[in-house]
Amino acid sequence: MSQNDKNKRSERSEFLAALSSLSQLGILIASCVIIGVMAGRFLDNLFGTSPWLLLLLSLLGMAAAFKSIFDFVNRK
Repeated sequence: MSQNDKNKRSERSEFLAALSSLSQLGILIASCVIIGVMAGRFLDNLFGTSPWLLLLLSLLGMAAAFKSIFDFVNRK
């Protein structure tokens, strides 16, 4: 195997690792927000407090997403 082939494989693996990290981060952000919204809607329907718990848990979901981003960036 030539040095050129090794360089191409190395670049490809670096690209795939970066793509994997970005997709993981996107899923992490979306899941935090979606869980907050779904829990807020469920609790609002259960207690009849619409839209207050939805707003509160949506904001908490966004805060959890920012914390997850912060942890993810500091981990790498």
